[in-house]
Amino acid sequence: MTAVITGLGIVAPTGIGADEHWRATLAGELAVRPIDTFDTSRYATKLAGQVPGFDVTEHVPDRLAVQTDRWTWLAFAAAGLALADAGYDPSAHDPYATSVILGSGSGGNEFGQREIQALWSRGRKAVGAYQSIAWFYAASTGQLAIRHGTKGPCGVVVSDAASGIDSLGWADRAILRGTGAVLAGGTEAPIAPYALAIQTSSGHLSTATDPKAGYKPFDRAANGHLPGEGGAVLMVEETTAARARQSPAGYGVIAGYAATHDAHHYRTSAPDGRQYSRAIGLALQRAGVRPDEVDMVLADGAGRPDADAAEAKALCAVFGPHGVPVTAPQGLVGRLLAGGSALSVATALLAMRNGVIPPVGNLDDPDPEYGLDLVRQPRERRLETVLVTARGQGGFNSAVVLRACDTQN
Repeated sequence: MTAVITGLGIVAPTGIGADEHWRATLAGELAVRPIDTFDTSRYATKLAGQVPGFDVTEHVPDRLAVQTDRWTWLAFAAAGLALADAGYDPSAHDPYATSVILGSGSGGNEFGQREIQALWSRGRKAVGAYQSIAWFYAASTGQLAIRHGTKGPCGVVVSDAASGIDSLGWADRAILRGTGAVLAGGTEAPIAPYALAIQTSSGHLSTATDPKAGYKPFDRAANGHLPGEGGAVLMVEETTAARARQSPAGYGVIAGYAATHDAHHYRTSAPDGRQYSRAIGLALQRAGVRPDEVDMVLADGAGRPDADAAEAKALCAVFGPHGVPVTAPQGLVGRLLAGGSALSVATALLAMRNGVIPPVGNLDDPDPEYGLDLVRQPRERRLETVLVTARGQGGFNSAVVLRACDTQN
């Protein structure tokens, strides 16, 4: 059995919907801007990637909106777009034939912020009953399963920014075990006072006040990343079942997946990149793909000199110096935690469909010491095999190999 991605649902700072996101990404439109949802005057980081024009009433019924956090609203929207894109109606299938497996990084931040403030100002009786379910890192998985009536194996993967890729690995596993379809990916909404304070404590965030000077993967001026919200939900189906129902789309096949762990200090990247390159090698091996067959790498692009250097070292160990085109469009939107790697996969699939490698986001002065073929402008190329990688704080490394549907045996 093989797993094919048949639907994309994107809700990102670059836009709502795959078309708008792809247009903005190819154009290199910087979607990072000053945070406008609360006063950031006492915070060192004041910029973030925020989803523009998101109206919850267009995507979530009122009765659910009051029970859930913004990150779940974004998941509802993204899942709806993915299902529509795939032409898949869960209610038309056996409830046990569809699963929901999402990545998560930080949970319900805005909802939790309101409830914490109510507790501090008015006491414990002011805290609502929905706090116990709205903040929980599995809330989006559960709410999506309930809303669409799915009863297949469900789960949530928590590995920080690697979670979106990891959810696809678990989705592939569920399909191998007999589940017909899985909603996978992830969204995040970590732009709230408490959430920003936690992220700032990592020491990894940029303090730039000019968006152009902020998140700059692989740039000489890299100085940390900026937070962002949103992500992507992808419809993953067993290939034969998708063909049988005449699925309107087939973006790519999940050909190989692997994850490793650095066992290194949780605040810093392992400088040798050894476990990172091992994850890449394992994913390629499981896909039956040689390094010279990879047409593009969509990299993690952490935007810190130490982390970027470690990633470059890992990529060169597998592909050789300048051995494969490398991009990291996420410099345009910020680091979306679990939503970021899910969005990276969606972006890679759009690149495959359109035959264009999007440029590294917000890259002005690439560091030549990295030895990477960094894509500076949209580059037309037939993309049959693509690698997407991600790392999560705490030492997580994940990689997934995607192959075009017509090249998969």
